[in-house]
Amino acid sequence: MTQPDDVTRRTWLAAERTWLAWWRTALGACVAGLGVGRVVPDLADLERWPFVVLGAGYAVIAVVIFLAGAWRWRTTEDALRRGEFAAFDRRLVGALSAAGVVLAAATLLLILVEL
Repeated sequence: MTQPDDVTRRTWLAAERTWLAWWRTALGACVAGLGVGRVVPDLADLERWPFVVLGAGYAVIAVVIFLAGAWRWRTTEDALRRGEFAAFDRRLVGALSAAGVVLAAATLLLILVEL
């Protein structure tokens, strides 16, 4: 049988794993920014500026993801301390999703234009 303390501990550990997932995602966006902005133009001998702009976009979204992850972790931790649930802000989900769609579409467009 599971003890209540075990459930609480698992919930806290799940919140920590979620925060680490935010970090992994942000690091992935950093790597994408570096790859798109610096590596691809050199490897493909292409015009540099569009890739630098797009790479900077990935870097900006990485910063936002780092900040959003920290904010989410804090609100979740505060809610856990009060014994409550902290719903995820739909505006943040929408903004991050929209930014991801814009960056992905811009990447696709740049790939198609540079072929």
